[in-house]
Amino acid sequence: MFQLKNEEKKVEYLELIYDLVFVYMVGRNNALLSTFENGFVSGAAFFAYIVCTLTIIQIWNFTTFYINMFGRNGVRDHVFLLVNMYLMYFIGQSTRTDWFAYQAQYHIAWALILINIGLQYVIELRNHQADVWNRDLIKRMIWILFIEAAIALVAAFVPPALTGWVSLAAIFAGIILTAVNRNRSPGGVIDFSHLTERAMLYVVFTFGEMIIVISAYFVSDGGFDWSVIYFSLMGFLIVAGLFVSYELIYDHLLDRETEDSGMLYMIIHIFIIFALGLITVSLEFMREEEVALLPKIILITSAIIAYYAFLFCTGKYAKQRCGMDLPFMLKMAGLAALFAALMIVFRENMRLNIFVTVAYVWSIVAVLYRAKNIFEKG
Repeated sequence: MFQLKNEEKKVEYLELIYDLVFVYMVGRNNALLSTFENGFVSGAAFFAYIVCTLTIIQIWNFTTFYINMFGRNGVRDHVFLLVNMYLMYFIGQSTRTDWFAYQAQYHIAWALILINIGLQYVIELRNHQADVWNRDLIKRMIWILFIEAAIALVAAFVPPALTGWVSLAAIFAGIILTAVNRNRSPGGVIDFSHLTERAMLYVVFTFGEMIIVISAYFVSDGGFDWSVIYFSLMGFLIVAGLFVSYELIYDHLLDRETEDSGMLYMIIHIFIIFALGLITVSLEFMREEEVALLPKIILITSAIIAYYAFLFCTGKYAKQRCGMDLPFMLKMAGLAALFAALMIVFRENMRLNIFVTVAYVWSIVAVLYRAKNIFEKG
């Protein structure tokens, strides 16, 4: 069955360097939402944003799982990771508002990255000649990666109207086949602590982009402006509250020593990171007068609620005495409904709706901090 390694796996320097290219990709993906039509982002641009963001997160997930199970921080790992970093730049340069004009470059690079990861599994097979369980898992992962790579290659050459849909098919094929593989293959030595640390680092550099965005809230003419002070403080408190919420769960409530395949945890983080990206974009939109009022209020409200909904899903991995049970979830659902209602009611008053957002975020922080104290007191 899936099990933890006896010795905890540490995040290697090479993994951190590899993550830097994903910091670049977060910015490139967010730039897709920089043009507006009829008061909001065009449907094509928003669809491209969804596809490109999920693609990058999934590439990162596939790489992380391989390193967690079979990475040795050797020459082979260095070569394959550096090749993927190089290919990621082609994806980055193809991530633009006229994304469909660069569909061949984008999808060929994507397919080559998946093939590259798949080849690492192919090479790894020779180290598991007598290990039936791991050989079975490795073979299945090879097929998953090569099947998704084949679909990505098809997306490189289909008519532009079909490109996005074929790309989504590739992404969800990878997710579904990986989930099925988890249930059918009992092999794989998973270090859950390493997975949680890697996911946390991805969350951190996603927050890094958010910190850059709210720097615009501090812009003034150099004079003493109460409006700038108020909105900059509120913007900072929103970001800080979102970050502290994650920190309280990761550092105090999460059972990082649990025995688990980590698959669900990483899938949950796909959507946590996606929600954080939308929050980043919505915080930028709130200052843009050309963006229609109601759509940007709906975007920031739904993105923050989605972030917390998926963050609470990690309660499955909470320490036994601080599990997030049904009554807790019902209270959080009621609080989210109240937040959404107030945001709609006060949609024309920026001072009030940003205050409501701060109040909602920090009320969640207070709930999590109380759960932390209850656990520590036993």
